[in-house]
Amino acid sequence: MRNPRIYALTDELVFPSPELSRPDGLLAAFGDLSVPRLLLAYQSGIFPWYDTDSPILWWSPPERAIVTPKEVHIGRSLRKVVTRGVFEVRFDTAFAAVIRGCATARRSAAMGSGTWIVPEMQQAYIRLHEAGYAHSVEVYEKGPKGALAGGLYGVSLGGSFFGESMFSRVSEASKVAFATLTERLIEWDFDLIDCQLMNDHVERFGAHLIPRRGFLFRLQESLLRPTRRGAWTA
Repeated sequence: MRNPRIYALTDELVFPSPELSRPDGLLAAFGDLSVPRLLLAYQSGIFPWYDTDSPILWWSPPERAIVTPKEVHIGRSLRKVVTRGVFEVRFDTAFAAVIRGCATARRSAAMGSGTWIVPEMQQAYIRLHEAGYAHSVEVYEKGPKGALAGGLYGVSLGGSFFGESMFSRVSEASKVAFATLTERLIEWDFDLIDCQLMNDHVERFGAHLIPRRGFLFRLQESLLRPTRRGAWTA
């Protein structure tokens, strides 16, 4: 029987082994969202996920949804949208706006008025972006106003990109962001995109589940590669 214990983190910069997670993937609670702790979490196959009614919670699911950039499936209709140049795509020019857009999208979904991208999380990932590890892809409508139509953000370490969230205000915008990101990651020969949990959206792009142990092995191999730290450019 797996250990049902939830580990309480302290100020010490350390995590228990991901293998000690509960069957639902919950590993630990408390700690902080400092840049060093977030980096250690991602390097260890752990990520934060909680809402306003709980302390900081840290997860490492028994199965991980991943996709290899070269194996991402871009459907015919989406490919047409990309090649027609309906949108203008940028990298790392409006990180704060993207993470706010993702938080707003979560509030408008079936989860009701709550969101896991609470203000504390937003500030933590903005700090991670300022440190050169978190990145955004912004999709703008073309035209005089050029409004932000959608985008995504995530964390890059070694040859891995950890996708966090995406949003759309205009149909297909977040998909265009993901397709454009994938092209960049293929160009840089990235090993994997971590989608964390499986859902219909990432499954359509070719994401599949692998056991945690297999994910951790692939992650450690990927982290041997240098990190592309700093602002990415279109």
